[in-house]
Amino acid sequence: MPDKISLKKKLALELYRKFKKNKTHLHQLTYLFWECTLRCNLQCRHCGSDCKTDPHQKDMPIADFLRAIDQIKPYVNPNNVMIAITGGEPLMRKDLEECGKELYARGFPWGIVTNGYLLTKERLIFLLKSGLRSITISLDGLKDSHNWLRGKDQSYIKALNAIELVSSVDDLVYDVVTCVNQKNFEELSKLKEMLINMSVKEWRLFTIFPIGRAKDDDLLQLSPNQFKDLFEFIKKTRQQGDIKINYGCEGFLGDYEGEVRDNFFFCRAGINIASVLADGSISACPNLRSNFIQGDIYKDKFMDVWNNKFEVMRDRSWTKKGECAQCKFYKYCQGNGLHLYDENKNLMFCHLEKLQQAN
Repeated sequence: MPDKISLKKKLALELYRKFKKNKTHLHQLTYLFWECTLRCNLQCRHCGSDCKTDPHQKDMPIADFLRAIDQIKPYVNPNNVMIAITGGEPLMRKDLEECGKELYARGFPWGIVTNGYLLTKERLIFLLKSGLRSITISLDGLKDSHNWLRGKDQSYIKALNAIELVSSVDDLVYDVVTCVNQKNFEELSKLKEMLINMSVKEWRLFTIFPIGRAKDDDLLQLSPNQFKDLFEFIKKTRQQGDIKINYGCEGFLGDYEGEVRDNFFFCRAGINIASVLADGSISACPNLRSNFIQGDIYKDKFMDVWNNKFEVMRDRSWTKKGECAQCKFYKYCQGNGLHLYDENKNLMFCHLEKLQQAN
């Protein structure tokens, strides 16, 4: 059961806890998200940011983002800071390649997170010539399930086309991500076989957290038994070794730690991860709520904010309240992922608690 952890695993968790403490103290920036647009060509049921085809927020000019990058460059080794361009849907921007070239010229590796709908062979060639190093493509089930979640009939075939395109490129790092829900839960085995047949090497599975459009949609949430079965599926698939599979970075999972992803749970928001949001706000993971914003690129120097703020993310003692206050695994979890806190900084979802509810 998830509330019973072997002595060997506890020892490993203790060592990892010390590792996390050291990483938090150093807080080296290694991953930077740029929310380059809030425009999107789909209407996903689970969207955390409620992106729209024509949102009120205009796209940030490339020059503004690059100004923040130039503030970062003197303080880091650019080769060790990955720039992940996200949205919205980043391929909605026609000038993405221009930004990529500038990042590449500065020595920063960069990649995109996309639904794949607008990815064509020609666009991929231009992106690669601009220095694209990695790409993540969403595929959320078989045809009907994927189209249901993404809100557009052609989204499934477009995603498959995008996966086929990137899988044919040597030296391009890519993976497929799947948001697991009631509609696609029973399809995971078939989806796995399909991805293996498409020569996909890496697959990440996420569960959908209750924010944005997903807050009141029961079909997006797994039952406790399904939740546990998901980790059994991942564990078994990892043992088979036909495809590299990982559960997303969120949530402490008790005895499943070390079994369903490459590393133990570690929410690196504000520790190694920062973001520049579409309006210029400086935050960490883009899924964090507005009350975690630490600065603004139009008012602050990025590295001043990175070095002198983010305390709410680096000292998480404030999370030891409510159910977390009495949890014997708190020292390993430290209150779960920060994106799972509401506007009042109260935890909305506990992975371990849901596992404990399973039969």
